[in-house]
Amino acid sequence: MLDVALIDEAARSLASRIRHTPVEEAPALADALGVPVLLKLECLQVTGSFKLRGAFFSLSRLPDDVRAGGVVACSAGNHGKALAWAGRELGVPVRVWVPRTADESKVRGMRALGADVEVADTNSYDEAEALARSDAALRHLPFVSAFEDEAVMAGNGGTLAREILADVPEVATVILPVGGGGMGAGMVVAFEAAKPDVRLIACQHAQSPAFALSLERGSAVTRLPGVETMAGGLEGGVGTANFEILRRRVRDTVLCAEDEILRAVVWALREHHLLVEPSAAVTIAACLSGRLPRLAGPVVVVLSGRNLGVGGLRRILERDLL
Repeated sequence: MLDVALIDEAARSLASRIRHTPVEEAPALADALGVPVLLKLECLQVTGSFKLRGAFFSLSRLPDDVRAGGVVACSAGNHGKALAWAGRELGVPVRVWVPRTADESKVRGMRALGADVEVADTNSYDEAEALARSDAALRHLPFVSAFEDEAVMAGNGGTLAREILADVPEVATVILPVGGGGMGAGMVVAFEAAKPDVRLIACQHAQSPAFALSLERGSAVTRLPGVETMAGGLEGGVGTANFEILRRRVRDTVLCAEDEILRAVVWALREHHLLVEPSAAVTIAACLSGRLPRLAGPVVVVLSGRNLGVGGLRRILERDLL
């Protein structure tokens, strides 16, 4: 069950394994929003993204006999890289399916860490996940979801929220990326217990807004067609359990177009000398869009990852988006 006790367990498990990532003031965003803004630099996390929190905690809870057999997962890149690192540390073989649109630098990173990577013949994350689940069933191995897994939610979102509260105890608003919803669900539970007045703002890709569509329909949109995007971590459906938790606290969503997201990657380089991958830059894009509601501060903007290869960065810069 995703609760405070599970988040406590995750925090203990991860204490000596991950970085407590810093926060950094963002004067330009503060000017844009009219309130103090800080960036939560989870892009500086080990393996380059917040996904290590949930991946490591999930694998650490497996019984020894199950660890020896290994696990199967699907990933747009960061979850797979995090599982590969955690698997190497814990002695768990990891097999990861990725859509063929996955950033090649992330695929190389997974393989360098020892993962067996299978590239699915599809651009759709949801279709790749269906193949991964079938593969796990055939091999009689556990499937470790990138988002719809209580240990992953507790690690990814719960421990991240704890760090935000430790470093910015007066936080009033958190702006976060939402794809499958694992980070957000964990944050909801953590903030409900410790500071329930914190407002959460969900940021999504305009072409794949599963959570926003779910709010409109009143039920989880778990599958969406694949879209052409460099922000693969935002593509696809939202988890059913994740949506039920998110809808308790998240009422505001901001949808950002591809060019807005890619401009935000360049903005992070220019303003903060930070490499932020497109899936993470959606939160900056939302801040710069002028579409956020009036917010109370301080505002914490989560920058969830940095895993963008040289080729991808070159394509963004060559578009001359500024």
